[in-house]
Amino acid sequence: MPALWIAHVTVSDPEAYGRYAELAGPAIAKHGGRFIARGGRFVQLEGKKRPRNVVAQFATLEEAEACYHSPEYQEALSHARGASERELLIVETTD
Repeated sequence: MPALWIAHVTVSDPEAYGRYAELAGPAIAKHGGRFIARGGRFVQLEGKKRPRNVVAQFATLEEAEACYHSPEYQEALSHARGASERELLIVETTD
């Protein structure tokens, strides 16, 4: 079943976060992910507002989780730590 990787982000260091973004995109693509939303307009209805919201789709929850734990994504993530506050989750879609 397909799964969505959903991130809500507040960037505090745009330069370091830019390095994250440069590496994260190829890492996600390598694991079969494709972006369906990446920093576009949004309306916050509940919860903590984060100005950057990203959604990537993967073929399965397991592939999305494997991407997160991959060496390529962990290298990207090393640039986001300390440069952002984030929430990230993976959720299966419904048919």
